[in-house]
Amino acid sequence: MNSHILDALVIGAGQSGLAAGYHLQRAGLDFSILDSGARVGDVWRQRWDSLRLFTPARYSALPGLNFPAPAASFPAKDAFADYLETYAQHFQLPVRTGIRVHSVRRAGEVFAVDTSAGQLLARTVVATPGANSTPQIPGMAQALDPGIMQLHSSEYRSPAGLPAGAVVVVGAGTSGAEIALELAQSRPKGTVYLSGKPTAHIPDAVFRFAGPLYWRLVNSVLTLDTKTGRKVAAGFLEHGAPLIRVSVREVERAGAVRLPRLSGAVDGKPVFDVGTADGGTHAAETKGPASVCTIIWATGYRPVFQWIEGLAVDSHGWPATIRGVVPKIAGLYFVGLPFQYALTSGLVGGVGRDAEYIVEQLKARTVSLASTGALDS
Repeated sequence: MNSHILDALVIGAGQSGLAAGYHLQRAGLDFSILDSGARVGDVWRQRWDSLRLFTPARYSALPGLNFPAPAASFPAKDAFADYLETYAQHFQLPVRTGIRVHSVRRAGEVFAVDTSAGQLLARTVVATPGANSTPQIPGMAQALDPGIMQLHSSEYRSPAGLPAGAVVVVGAGTSGAEIALELAQSRPKGTVYLSGKPTAHIPDAVFRFAGPLYWRLVNSVLTLDTKTGRKVAAGFLEHGAPLIRVSVREVERAGAVRLPRLSGAVDGKPVFDVGTADGGTHAAETKGPASVCTIIWATGYRPVFQWIEGLAVDSHGWPATIRGVVPKIAGLYFVGLPFQYALTSGLVGGVGRDAEYIVEQLKARTVSLASTGALDS
């Protein structure tokens, strides 16, 4: 066991972890950032080939370093991965790659963090959820014909990696719409299907002509400090983020066929919801593909935090925090939670503010402990 006690240990070197590192460094604290990837940014490099950020470059930078691209452009995922790596190098952040965290627990006045490189001790821990997200695939997947190729959106790379035949993309959020659009543009018309109810779409013109005003709305108005923001936050996890840069109409124009929500399987075949006269839904087979060859589950991720001992979670499985501060485990913090403070908390351009707030709370606690002599070891 390493007997050195860090002021802070950051788990995850994605945008949230690096933003936290930037502010920890400015605060003059002794800290380290752990990441399971071989290189900073590898989580992004492993996404599908054509992926681009859903927000323009002007809103896709971390504190202290602009993104090196035209302000209105949407950076490619590899370019963003390289930006994260450059960011860590530019500020000489103490990132340790190739280290997986197994558990976090209180051990007296410090945290004992068990990792693949041994045990580390820290007075405070900053966790970023992106480092431990698990693909969410509905249980109904097990009832589908084993001859149907199934993969989560995190496993999808390009159209070339799929067999010929009908493809159903399940989940009409931004990722699902992006993948369905790419497939529809490269495969025969009528062989690509998009299943699910889409979220609201934000037109490109909003970013192009009213970008600053829109960003002010989602970053400064839709926060937990405003009545409107709290109302949006209450339904955020239920309905998902709005479609950005791609619309369902665009997907349909490319030749994809819309289907209702996938609700189960009958004799190994997918079954979808259809509307009823009273506005409700019931499960019934639709006029979808006669045979499905591939299903891509663009159904998001589920949070997994059992590795943090004693952590309370909400009804959606996310940590119970007050703006990223865990009230029942002193010294434990989060950055990058959905709607941690604002609608932008889960976006690249929003994590810097949340990280700054968390480091302010962390530093205040460190100073308080130092004044009482609790840091002596």
